Amino acid sequence: MTYLHELAIEIRNEVPEDVKPDTDTVDLFILYAVLLLAKGETVSCEDVHNAWAAWKLLHGEDHESVRPFAELTPATQDEDSPYVVAIRRVAQRHRSDRRHSP
Repeated sequence: MTYLHELAIEIRNEVPEDVKPDTDTVDLFILYAVLLLAKGETVSCEDVHNAWAAWKLLHGEDHESVRPFAELTPATQDEDSPYVVAIRRVAQRHRSDRRHSP
């Protein structure tokens, strides 16, 4: 297992069960792990949406929400919030871990 898989699992574990997709999301959460490493606690709903849209395209899936974040309804934009919270929690935990390492 790689460091990206480990971060992906941590992020996935922070997302409430009732909002997780019912499909195989390993690749999606790896993309979220990359966001964590690139953006850390500054990750935004737009970042999460863009990663999700890339995941949809990589899996050859068309979806009405694969469009720029600003074009989505506020309700659709809000669907990315639990993932932002999860990424930020894991980023904060890892930042805190690094501070306490010798």
